[in-house]
Order: sequence, then structure tokens, then C-alpha cells
Amino acid sequence: MRLAKSWIFFSVILLLFIYIIALKQSHSSTPPIKDNKGNVIPESIASLEMVELGDINQCILIRGNNLSNPILLWLHGGPGSAQMPVAHYFNGALEKDFIVVHWDQRGAGKSNPGNFDNQTMTFEQFLNDAHQLTQYLKKHFNKEKIYLIGHSWGTQLGSKLVYTYPDDYYAYVAVSQIVNPLLSHNVSYTWLYKQIEEKGKPKDFKYLEELGTPPFTVHQDYVNFAKMVDTYGGGMDVSMVKLAWIALRAPEYRLSDYIAWFQGANRGSGPMWKSSLSFNLIQEVPRLLVPVYFFSGRNDYNTPLQLVEEYFEMLDAPKGKQLVRFEKSAHTPFMGEAEKFNRELIRVKNETYQ
Repeated sequence: MRLAKSWIFFSVILLLFIYIIALKQSHSSTPPIKDNKGNVIPESIASLEMVELGDINQCILIRGNNLSNPILLWLHGGPGSAQMPVAHYFNGALEKDFIVVHWDQRGAGKSNPGNFDNQTMTFEQFLNDAHQLTQYLKKHFNKEKIYLIGHSWGTQLGSKLVYTYPDDYYAYVAVSQIVNPLLSHNVSYTWLYKQIEEKGKPKDFKYLEELGTPPFTVHQDYVNFAKMVDTYGGGMDVSMVKLAWIALRAPEYRLSDYIAWFQGANRGSGPMWKSSLSFNLIQEVPRLLVPVYFFSGRNDYNTPLQLVEEYFEMLDAPKGKQLVRFEKSAHTPFMGEAEKFNRELIRVKNETYQ
């Protein structure tokens, strides 16, 4: 009798799993925004759509409670680490104050088709894509300007975008700003060595020795180094298991989109890797003509706070600059301290929106 009940239970779970997988494979959408009574808010928007940027169609997710609110375009990290399937879980509260736009950049997530040509991954192409998307959003929503936020790789793109086209943006929010990758390797290596020395395992010392000393010019070497940084608390603020569980429940992604996500994330910066190492924000973006806010985790050793502070001090920002430190976070304060992050971002709007 117990065996029969167990088999029935297992069969129900299996059928439910198959149903979810089938549903994920066949359909993706974003749910409408509703009030407390379950009614769709009349002036809200919830849209998942493809737009042509550069030479390919790319996916954007647009969500906001009120069309009169300003647009917030979010540039994810990586390249390749599309944030769309986890964004609402951590930062959905922002939809009350902004029209939030998450964009799967070329070669990432829903913008990573099977025939994607990674040779189109050049910095100039990403910059052009982002500029085109900004113009599309301004025209589509009849807005004079928008807000721009970038995370990690998204700050390398975002800082140059705002530097080149300042009139398009109310303000720029740099989360875990990339300043100088080669210097970052050195700062992070020194920190990691000390962490292993204080509380690590002998095998970690051996592994670090096998990787060698910075700079890490081979992409896989850097990936392995970054994983060690993450293991000791200097990287992601949320476990990959939790992120995977959140992402798998996102209605915006089909099963095939997750496969594309992993392919894009594993590709990373692809053909841009070596050229990206020469990036020097201090030299390339010495001045910004929009209000700029730096959001950085105290424990971030992917894009170390130390270098962000150095850049902050030298940056010429006639319209104002602020550095917000997240004391309990590393590389992803929008996950590690989501409530504070959302609150600070709304403060940016209150200080700059006209």
C-alpha cells in the first residue's frame, strides 16, 4: 500500500515537472502589473519584445506601474550574464518609480541565437547597440532623457555611453564600476592571498600558485581566479543554486533561453577579452557631464572598491558625483542589499528628475 502511494506521488511530481518543462519550452511572457485587488493597473506596462539593434534582433523586458515615470535602462554584466530572469525577484520594487528596461545584450540570454556570430562582439558594436536602444526608448515613450544603470561590464559600456552622449541621460548609476582590469587583478590577488593565508586550505595555495601571478591574460585563467575570489566572499552575494532556482521560475524565459544563457555566460567577452584588459577609465573617461552615482560593495574584489574610490576622487563631474558604499555586499549589492539598493536608486531619481 505504501509502495503504491509512493509511486502515485512520484508520478504526480514527474508529470508536474514534465508539464513545467513543456510550458517553459513553448511559451515566454511577462505578467501584467496588477494592484492589490488583482486588477491590471491602467497606466502600467509589461512587455517582452524584440528590437533590431545593429544587425540582429535583441530582447528587452519593459515593466513599470506608470507610463508617466522615467525610463531606467539597465546594462547587465558579463558580457553574457543576462540579468532578466532574476531582476524582478530582487528589484521589482523599482517598477513603481521607473519604467524599468532590462536588455539581453547581443550574445546573451534571449539575444543569443544559435547562429550568433561572436565576431560581432566588439566594443564599438555594443556601444552602438546601446545608443540605438536609448534612442528607441526615448522615441517610443516620448521621453527627452532616460536613466542609465550599469553593472560590472555594464559600467565599462555605460561610462563610455554617457561620456559620448551625455544629453540622453538624467543620471548615470555605476554599480561595481570597472576602472582598470589589470590593476583589479593585482588588488584582488593580494586580498585573496591574505584570505587563503588566514583561513584557507593548503590545496587553495597550491591552486593559486598553479594559476600564477597577475595579470591573467588567458580568459580561462581569469575565470578560475574569479571563482576563487567568489569562494572567499569577494564575488557574488547570492549562491548560484539560489539564483538558478529564482531564474527557473521566471516566466520571461523558455527552456531554450536558459541554454542560450549558459552558452553566452560561458563565452563571456569572447573576442573582446584581450582588448578589454587595456581599458583604463581614468584615461578614457576623465569627465562626465551628467550626475553620476557609484554604488559599490565594501567586500567587492571583482571590481575592487579601492579603485572605484581612486577614480571617484579624480573624476571631473560638474553636475555632481556621489559614492554609496554597501557595507554588507561584494560584487552584486542589488542582490546582497536589495532594499537599500532600491531605496538609494529612488533617491537618485528624487535628486535628478526634472
